[in-house]
Amino acid sequence: MNAKRMAGRQQGFTLLEVMVVLAIIGGIMALVATNIIGAAGDANIKTTKSQIKLLENALDLYKLHNFTYPTTEQGLEALVKKPTSSPEPKNYQSGGYLKGNSVPTDAWGGEFLYFLDKGQYEIVSLGADAQEGGEGDNADISSMDR
Repeated sequence: MNAKRMAGRQQGFTLLEVMVVLAIIGGIMALVATNIIGAAGDANIKTTKSQIKLLENALDLYKLHNFTYPTTEQGLEALVKKPTSSPEPKNYQSGGYLKGNSVPTDAWGGEFLYFLDKGQYEIVSLGADAQEGGEGDNADISSMDR
């Protein structure tokens, strides 16, 4: 008899209580998602800057062996495959200057741009939007930025 009485008195949550709990959970998820998305953007920028640093080191080693940087036309491909256009490197390192058979891409999968002017090079990532300019994740990242 006591079991029947207890069963009759038990009630579930009201719709209002359920709605309040769902609103609280939604708010927490929004805060967490914002932090995660922001962290992912920062991680992509840091990864791209690290890739640029790797390319800079490889270019410096190329110059150390060959007394000049690859031309703009030879591009970063010169770090993985010996250029055949002028000026041909005379002391090209066997196996190239980067591990693997390809030039790395930026964190968004885009190719780096390479320019050589008067002995000074610049390596550029166009950012998440793959277009010149932009802000935040879409901003260009250059080896000239210090």
